[in-house]
Amino acid sequence: MTAPVLDDVLAELAELRDPTFLAVNTRHGDDHAVHLTALRAVAKKFKAQPDLATALWATDDSAARLLAILVCRPKQFRRDELDTMIRQTRTPKVHDWLVGYVVKKSPHAEELRVAWLADADPVVASAGCALTADRVVRAAKADDLASLDLDGLLDVIEAEMADAPERLQWAMNTCLAHIGIEDPGRRPRALAIGERLGVLRDYPTAPNCTSPYAPTWITEMVRRRQS
Repeated sequence: MTAPVLDDVLAELAELRDPTFLAVNTRHGDDHAVHLTALRAVAKKFKAQPDLATALWATDDSAARLLAILVCRPKQFRRDELDTMIRQTRTPKVHDWLVGYVVKKSPHAEELRVAWLADADPVVASAGCALTADRVVRAAKADDLASLDLDGLLDVIEAEMADAPERLQWAMNTCLAHIGIEDPGRRPRALAIGERLGVLRDYPTAPNCTSPYAPTWITEMVRRRQS
């Protein structure tokens, strides 16, 4: 991908900047000013463009990196490249999209999940936790929960979640909820941990939405499956 084409893409993103959208994003820790619907429309026009994705990521601009995630091929990145990229993410949306749209679909996902879960950087560890929550769901569908050390994971969550930094705490809470939802045998312990720690108990939740408070989340999802 030549520089003039990259410049054209960046110019298009600049034209799509919306100060109102930026103000909303800033309250959530993000710094991109392009509405995600508009960003997806640009990505749809370009489709898969691995070289463009690499060039966009290198700009260090959040909107450009979100577009890079949409036009890349997850298999194009080596393990060490993905490890570097997760450490370069500065905002929640770029972090979440990188994990959800790229790393989860990478052949290196399981290796990175294990490595990141034990990382000293809480942001990197939160990526490992997010991958683990996804792994719990997939393992349950494959009747393969025994392949995961869920008791050990619950031990860590019980000991560390209450005082974890926000992004890591949220990912740990998601893991806790998925364990409780997917594993009936460990559900009582997951509920007890959530109740004792009280993480996200008072999180504001819109009407007709399920609270992220793990006991409520677990109970509601189990109820839906049984109804």
